[in-house]
Order: sequence, then structure tokens, then C-alpha cells
Amino acid sequence: MGARMQDIIAPGLKVLFCGINPSVYSAVVRHHFARPGNRFWPALYASGFTDRLLAPHEQGELLVRGYGITNVVEEASVAADSLTARDYAEGGRKLEAKVRRYQPRYLAVLGIGAWRTAFGKPKALLGLQPEFLAGTRVWVLPNPSGLNAHYRPADLARMFRELRLAVEAGG
Repeated sequence: MGARMQDIIAPGLKVLFCGINPSVYSAVVRHHFARPGNRFWPALYASGFTDRLLAPHEQGELLVRGYGITNVVEEASVAADSLTARDYAEGGRKLEAKVRRYQPRYLAVLGIGAWRTAFGKPKALLGLQPEFLAGTRVWVLPNPSGLNAHYRPADLARMFRELRLAVEAGG
């Protein structure tokens, strides 16, 4: 484990997107979801969260749209499968404190395994969660990493769009 990424965060965001942990590549270039092949930025655009495809170096533009980025585990690693249950539990505690402090309307966790492990929800499914985290609604989306081949870009866009529509409906 290594470097940490600076959060893109402010009080009262519509959505705080939460990755599992930064890749080493992202930590080196200091931009979230920067590794070539990561589908986060294309999914944001295809789902209507942004009006154009943003590049990772434009991550600050999310704040003016009411969105932010953080991670469950702050330290960068080569792959998320190197994280331990302890890493997730500690990260979950820190994430809960961050959510309590910044009070986003939604926390969008990008990875079902991260949500299940960090918060002891082994049967959780993708989508809106029945429970809140520090008063914030939680929505779980698939991990957009290019290493997660279970979801095609169109599937990711559809699932991100469901969250966007819920946010726009004021839910």
C-alpha cells in the first residue's frame, strides 16, 4: 500500500462517489480513476451526470456540478484484491466519519464487495441500500475498473443513470 489521494469533496454534495481505493497510477498522476481503461469517466458521461466526457485531470469540475470523489481505503495499491478485511473495516469507519462531516445526499459506493466488506453487509445487492450511512442514502454501483469485466460499458451507464434519475427526482 502506498500514496493517498486528495478527496474531491465539499459539504452538501448531491453525490459523493466512493471508489474502493486508488490505483498506484492514479496516485502518481494525482487524478482519480485515471488508469487507462477505467470506465468511471465514460460512465458519468453516458449516464448524463456530465454533459461531456471529462478527463481525469478535470476532476475538480465535478464539484461545480455537485459531485465529489473519495475512496473506502485511502492508500493506493496495485489491485484492490490486495486489501484486507481490516483495511476495509478501518476505511469504512473513516468513510462514515467523512460522510457525517460533509453530509452528501447520496454516497455512491463503486464496488459491491467494498460495501459488503467495509460495512458488514454480506447479502447487499447493487442499487439503493435499505439503510443510511450517517444520515446519507447509499447507492452501490459496480466497480468501473477496466479489470471488472462483469459489466459492459452500456450496463455501467444504465446503472449510473438509475442513480442520476433518483438524485434528480429528489429521492
